[in-house]
Amino acid sequence: MHIAIIGSGYVGLVSGACLADFGHVVTCVDKEPTRIDALKRGEIPIFEPGLDDLVASNVRQKRLNFTTNLAEAVAGAHAVFIAVGTPSRRGDGHADLSYVYAASKEIAAALTGYAVIVTKSTVPVGTGDEVERIVRETRPDLEFAVVSNPEFLREGAAISDFKRPDRIVVGAETDRAREVMSEIYRPLYLNQSPILFTGRRTSELTKYAANAFLATKITFINEMADLCEKVGANVQDVARGIGLDNRIGSKFLHAGPGYGGSCFPKDTLALVRTAQEAGSPVEIVETVERVNIARKKRMAERVVAACQGDVAGKKIALLGLAFKPNTDDMRDAPSLDIVSALQAAGANVHAFDPEAAKQARPLMKDVTFADDAYACAADADALVIVTEWDEFRALDLDRVRDILKSPVVVDLRNIYRPEDMKRRGFSYVSIGRP
Repeated sequence: MHIAIIGSGYVGLVSGACLADFGHVVTCVDKEPTRIDALKRGEIPIFEPGLDDLVASNVRQKRLNFTTNLAEAVAGAHAVFIAVGTPSRRGDGHADLSYVYAASKEIAAALTGYAVIVTKSTVPVGTGDEVERIVRETRPDLEFAVVSNPEFLREGAAISDFKRPDRIVVGAETDRAREVMSEIYRPLYLNQSPILFTGRRTSELTKYAANAFLATKITFINEMADLCEKVGANVQDVARGIGLDNRIGSKFLHAGPGYGGSCFPKDTLALVRTAQEAGSPVEIVETVERVNIARKKRMAERVVAACQGDVAGKKIALLGLAFKPNTDDMRDAPSLDIVSALQAAGANVHAFDPEAAKQARPLMKDVTFADDAYACAADADALVIVTEWDEFRALDLDRVRDILKSPVVVDLRNIYRPEDMKRRGFSYVSIGRP
């Protein structure tokens, strides 16, 4: 099938490369010429393991193309995926749908026959209705369908998630649209990946409900970690104890500095605003959002406390800046709040991240960026583990102890054992463990 992807950012590029790998002919569109030129040269603008090879392979096979010409890409397409950004709108927290609606109008003008317009972007309930209205208004003569097909991609594991998904959710209102979507995902359906067909509004809400639930699990275990610290319990054992219950599950029960990234912060906020406008507030999600924001801001206090209550003039070394490992995404990363608070307390912040330094530099003023973990730690008064990159899990701890000015480690991801760190002579602070 011929498929056009409008938007060549994270979701659009991963989706386009994977669909091309299924055998479809895919054209990814973006308004930014420099991005398209870079993609044509084989330069991937984001860090996602395996994506560079997948793109290169499908470009060689002539199944994946890049262009700034939307009309050219859309003409003759069987399906057009909208994968543009929906950031939080300034002032009220609603999802900014201006890019979705602008793309809808351009798609309508460019279509040459029946096509399914697929909203892959994360959008509030009712967005598909407005997209349909825009297209009908622009092209009253056109035969088309608007479908919701939310993405459930984890940054750092997006290719695996796309090719081996837990489920594929499709919100379609007509049999013809469902047939087109079934054909697009046929390779996955044959591998027994379940396709859940729903109404369009149900599909749109499913995406927000999923992210809000996962954000709630993270926030719950973080609050349990705080309670563990007060009563002398171990949050990792608590997490195992509840996670072995199949009704709860073990995923997203890892205590830490709070969630960040491109999805959970903006999607929980958008769901809160949608629910408030509908007259059915989601008070649990409102609390999750508030608690998570406060938690990220409090993490620096742990570092200050570990440094005897004063970091003024001290070198504090941070390992990891991205909101999670295997990505360079800095959106709403806990490190942003931690750095800001430490600097406000007078600390000299040094940092290292294997992939996110380029994205972090413009966001973190007066931070010294190191080339590796040991250069970052050298002569520091405290070492803070913020993101659990694999390479931080097996540091030469004796070397780290020797190069630190003070053997203080604040482990916000619990990647080391307290007894091991104590035996090696560290003053060690972790999350929710005695």
